[in-house]
Amino acid sequence: MNPPMPHEQSSWSNNYVSLVKSDVLNTLENQATEFPAFIKSIAHLENYAYAHNKWTIKEMLGHIIDVERVFAYRALCIARNEKENLPSMDEDNYVLATDFSRRTLIDLCEEFEALRKANMYLFKSFNDEVLNNIGIAGNNSISVRTLIFVSAGHVIHHINIIKERYLNA
Repeated sequence: MNPPMPHEQSSWSNNYVSLVKSDVLNTLENQATEFPAFIKSIAHLENYAYAHNKWTIKEMLGHIIDVERVFAYRALCIARNEKENLPSMDEDNYVLATDFSRRTLIDLCEEFEALRKANMYLFKSFNDEVLNNIGIAGNNSISVRTLIFVSAGHVIHHINIIKERYLNA
């Protein structure tokens, strides 16, 4: 699948899309198992936050799961020709509204893996016409293709943050 064209995305999505350096579907499939394995390898940091008011590893993983759901929902809606503006989300409020400390890291990893594998069925079902569909989410135009790339790039973004700010602290 080719990367999205400029008219298919906005500046916020381009940041995530640009992180995807290889085939997006392969990247997504690999992330389904490689990302949970990476998180499990740093399990000793599950309740660590690198600074005051920053998320713990478990909170970040919970955030990634929430956003994975939101991006897949948006892709589904736009694929099905939804014309309404899909709501934006406040990632900080989502994390604050959930007590991820009550969840185990293993449970969260398994949830991510299952969710990503389920989303892959959806993403692979889209033909070229559907991938080109453009809708509105959070008052920004975005294509189905862009949302697929953003799903992969969002995980890459957080892996980079973990490596830069959590593992090097």
